[in-house]
Amino acid sequence: MKFEIFQSENNEKYYFRLKAKNGQVILSSQGYANKSGAKNGIESVKKNSAKDELFDRKEASNGKFHFNLLAGNKQIIGSSQMYAAKSGMEKGIESVKTNAPEATIEDLTVEG
Repeated sequence: MKFEIFQSENNEKYYFRLKAKNGQVILSSQGYANKSGAKNGIESVKKNSAKDELFDRKEASNGKFHFNLLAGNKQIIGSSQMYAAKSGMEKGIESVKTNAPEATIEDLTVEG
């Protein structure tokens, strides 16, 4: 599992996403004005992902499920994709808890 830091061509903000080994995005961040903000966000995910009470589980109006990972100050650090079933969402949360602390970081903004 790995974090990817990337920059949007639309608004030039920096984002991170947590990807599973199969390439599926499990968690996506908000936009940050600079790369250091995105890096701090990743560190916050690594630190807070062990705490189940910081996972805010939600059901959308269309019946699908998703979650947000919150920081200690209750700000959203990252948001999941939509899951068809609650069990899928719970598996996504377990994956973040298990894998995020040890995930590598790949900076896609580095040209080379």
